[in-house]
Amino acid sequence: MAEHPDSALIRKGFEAWVKGDMETVASLMTDDCTHHVPGESQVSGHFKGKANIIAMYGKMFELTGGKMQVQLDHISVDGRGHAVAANRFFAERGDRGIEMNGALFFTIVGGKISDIDECVEDIEASDAFWGQAE
Repeated sequence: MAEHPDSALIRKGFEAWVKGDMETVASLMTDDCTHHVPGESQVSGHFKGKANIIAMYGKMFELTGGKMQVQLDHISVDGRGHAVAANRFFAERGDRGIEMNGALFFTIVGGKISDIDECVEDIEASDAFWGQAE
């Protein structure tokens, strides 16, 4: 059975992200893509545009000193431009660590990601790990 094109797109994004290949990640998004991150931490908010999204990812790598991983569990698609990627996130920041389940809900238009809604298992724990917005 062939992988659905939307699943292949999301899988390619995850593979590039874990390698730190932000050029590939950006190439998979529309110019006006928005990534919505829950909570009130310094990496929470609505990041509109590829450059702002990539900058937020860069901040995540900076805050963790690169000690961050995401393990993709599975991708589910509806065949109408939506995909959900269930994952497990691991990171270290100073003397803190986090290990949490999450999911990303993607909207795909014209073979590119146009919107990403992030969901986490515990918003308060995520906020505590990332630290409050400055």
